[in-house]
Amino acid sequence: MKKLLTISALLLSMLAGAQTFSTKGWWAPKGEPFSPVVSADGHITFRLKAPKAHVVELQFDEWTVQHHEMAEKDGGVWEVTIGPVKPGTYEYKFMVDGVKVLDYGNPAVKAGTEIYCNTVEVPGNRIDSRKVAGSQVDVITYRSTSLGTLRRVCVYVPYVYYESPRRKFPVLYLRHGGGDNEKGWWEGASADAIMDNLISGGEAVPMLVVMTYGLTDGSWAGGSTPDGMKALERELLDDVIPLVESRYRVYKDKAHRAIAGLSMGGGQSLVIGLRNLDKFSYIGEFSSGLLSDPDTDYAAYGVDFNAAAINRNIKLLWVSCGTLDNRWNGHQIFERRLADKGIRFESHKAEYGHQWQFWREQLHDFASSIFK
Repeated sequence: MKKLLTISALLLSMLAGAQTFSTKGWWAPKGEPFSPVVSADGHITFRLKAPKAHVVELQFDEWTVQHHEMAEKDGGVWEVTIGPVKPGTYEYKFMVDGVKVLDYGNPAVKAGTEIYCNTVEVPGNRIDSRKVAGSQVDVITYRSTSLGTLRRVCVYVPYVYYESPRRKFPVLYLRHGGGDNEKGWWEGASADAIMDNLISGGEAVPMLVVMTYGLTDGSWAGGSTPDGMKALERELLDDVIPLVESRYRVYKDKAHRAIAGLSMGGGQSLVIGLRNLDKFSYIGEFSSGLLSDPDTDYAAYGVDFNAAAINRNIKLLWVSCGTLDNRWNGHQIFERRLADKGIRFESHKAEYGHQWQFWREQLHDFASSIFK
C-alpha cells in the first residue's frame, strides 16, 4: 500500500511539472504576411529566410523576367521591394546560390505537369477580379475511349444558369497550353472570374466553358503530334461533348459551340476546329507554336485550308500572338498564309510575350465576341 501511494505521488508530481495545453494566443488578429506583401500603391516586398545563403535573387514575371538582387537583413532574412507594379497576376521565384527555391510561405503556385513558381496578385481594375458570386466550376471524371483511361474535365457554369431553369446555353471548349492541365485556365488564369465579370456586365452571352486535359501521355509532344491530336479530337467529340450535353442544359448544334486555346491548345483548337466545320462556329487561337512554325506540315494534320468552306461555316476565326513572343514572326507568316488563301479571320496582338497576362485578355475579348 505504501508503495502504491509513493507511485501515485510521483505521477502527480510529474503531471504538475508537465506543460499543459493552452489556447492562449489563438485569438490574436492576423498579422501582415511574411512574403509577399503587396502595398496599396502596387509595391511588392518579397522575403526569404535563408541564413546560410550567399547570393539570393528574385526572378519576377513570366516572359520579360526581371532579376532583382535581394539584401540580407537580420536573422538571415533576405528582402527586396519592387514596383509599383500595375494590377495583375504575376509569377515569381527565388534563386538561392543558383538553385530555384519556391516561396513556401505562399500557397499560391503555378502548377501543371510540375510546380513552376509562385504567383502574386496586385489588386486593381483587373479583368479577373471577381465582382459577382454564384457561379461554380464542376470537376467531372470520365473515361477517354481513345486513350483508354480515366480523365477529368472542368466545367464553368455561370450563375445565371441556376437563375434560369428552362434556358439553354452555348458552350466554349477551352484548351490549355503545354505543361498545364485541365485546371490551368481556371486556377492559373481565373477564367471563371473573367467570365463572371463579362456576363454580369452584359459584355458576353452567358455560356458554359469546358476545360479539358490536352496532353495524351504527360509529354508536350503528346498534345501536338498528328496522332496525339487525333486521339484528343476523338476524345472531345466522342466523350467530352456528349458528357456535357447529357448533364447540362446546353444547345447541341454547331451554332452554339466554340473552341479556343492557348499555345499548344491554340494549335489543337484550330486543327480540331477546321477538321470539324460541321461542329463548331467559332475558333480562337492564341500564341500557337505549331502554327508559328513555317515548316509545319498541315497535310499531316488533315487540315484543308479551303477558303470557301471555312468562310461559309466559321463565323469567327480569331488568331492572336504577343509581339514580344518568339512566335511572333512565324505567326505573321501564318496570317499571310490565311490571307493569301482568301480565308476571313480576325488578327489580334498586344505587347506581351508568351504569358498569362496576354491570354487572359484574349479570353476576355474572344468570349465577348462569340454567340452574338
